[in-house]
Amino acid sequence: MQNIKSQFAVEMKNIYKTFEINGLALENASLRVKKGTVHALLGENGAGKTTLMNILYGLCGKDAGEIYINGENVEIKNPHDAINLGIGMVHQHFKLVENFTVAQNIMLGQEEANKFGILDLKKIKEKINSLINQYGLKVDLDAKIEDISVGMQQRVEILKMLYRGAELLILDEPTAVLTPQETDDLIKIMKKLSENGKTIIIITHKLKEIKNSAEYCTIIRKGKDIDTVLVKDTSESTLASKMVGREVNLKVNKDKANFGEVVFSVENLTIEDDKNKGKNLLKDLSFEIHKGEIFGIAGVDGNGQKELVEAIVGLRKIHTGKIKINGKEIQNKKTREIIKNKIAMIHEDRQKRSIILDMTVADNAVLEKYRDLPFSKRKFLNYKNINKFTKQIVNEYDINPKNSEKMAIKSLSGGNQQKLVIGREIAKEPDLLIAVQPTRGLDVGAIEYVHKILVQERDKGKAILLISLELDEILNLSDTLAVIYNGEITQKFKAEEVSEKTVGLLMAGGKV
Repeated sequence: MQNIKSQFAVEMKNIYKTFEINGLALENASLRVKKGTVHALLGENGAGKTTLMNILYGLCGKDAGEIYINGENVEIKNPHDAINLGIGMVHQHFKLVENFTVAQNIMLGQEEANKFGILDLKKIKEKINSLINQYGLKVDLDAKIEDISVGMQQRVEILKMLYRGAELLILDEPTAVLTPQETDDLIKIMKKLSENGKTIIIITHKLKEIKNSAEYCTIIRKGKDIDTVLVKDTSESTLASKMVGREVNLKVNKDKANFGEVVFSVENLTIEDDKNKGKNLLKDLSFEIHKGEIFGIAGVDGNGQKELVEAIVGLRKIHTGKIKINGKEIQNKKTREIIKNKIAMIHEDRQKRSIILDMTVADNAVLEKYRDLPFSKRKFLNYKNINKFTKQIVNEYDINPKNSEKMAIKSLSGGNQQKLVIGREIAKEPDLLIAVQPTRGLDVGAIEYVHKILVQERDKGKAILLISLELDEILNLSDTLAVIYNGEITQKFKAEEVSEKTVGLLMAGGKV
């Protein structure tokens, strides 16, 4: 019998966890979460947040400590145990079958049949629609996962957990892949869930979202719980300093840009939609970037940013227009040739486009340079030089663990994977650095550092194309800001002369 009188949905006491390769991950960590609240878990990359939640969900075992659910001491050996205890977890990288429908994904493993043993899809949809109406999680049950937005996919993941009877929902970096509008929608959904008695734990680095959504916040640093605070009484700067153990500058410090000659330009670029003839994904797009300039593009996801980047790096054919680097046309060239023209790329999805998860950190550090000196000679790899180069990046970008060059990169946290990618690309000394969502999944300390690096590269005379869904990032970093909507750049501004409200309105297709 569960002790229903307990005011806490979950209590984790004195949790220890050590991994064979990464060492001590959690040291005497504790967490108490009140029922019916939104409780944030805040910490740097590698601090132990996700490990603590993976233990709660049964994805890995604890070495020591106790777990109480609704006041009852429990052992959670696997996710099946967690689900039976009413715990659900939505991972940062969704676990959905892309060619299945929304309904099929929600019921997968929990299918209900009628008395003849036939799948009772009508009954299943009625149950799902009841949850949709109760919690405001509107989705098209017949749509395929591959055809819906990331925000909709996240709703499907939440519905999966609710369909299985979850009372406690763990959301791992829930806004990392969402647009500002989708983030606002998710916060409304979380509040609706808590109002209906559900308990939410969110793992996040985003201080503004903690302030907007959570009632309590537990800060974890280097595997230990540092403090639990009432969010309404705590400032963003206090949360940041508790997280990293020092004062953090949440604003980007930069001098006025000193523009040089034009390094990169896009002229009258048009890309047709191969699936829908007659429809253009990009329409007569033009802009230019100078030496020493950060050119930011703001827009709701899906308005042509992806197609623009793919066209620049040779992953998508353009139909009309020109793309130039240092006056040389590179449109429709092979990616390897484009890279040789001193273009470096920080992709928004590091795991799909920037790294190979099963390869080592060192191999990923030279992924595009392993053929060249000093990393190879006469077709043989020189691992002494490869490891030396990797260690330089690891140390300079504060990647943890420090002796990780021989580890599979999938063993690193997402933030540390991103740091390696950024270090690798900047080490190429490009004339144009394309940075798409460069701080996705990073904590405030790492974000501060990446922003500092991008400004330093600008000050060295690099041209930087910044594409981000984070309005604060775009406004703080950019020298010139353009808004993209429906495949067109609708307005350009000097970044210091435009407000967040104006940019947000233009992003939604409004007029100013």
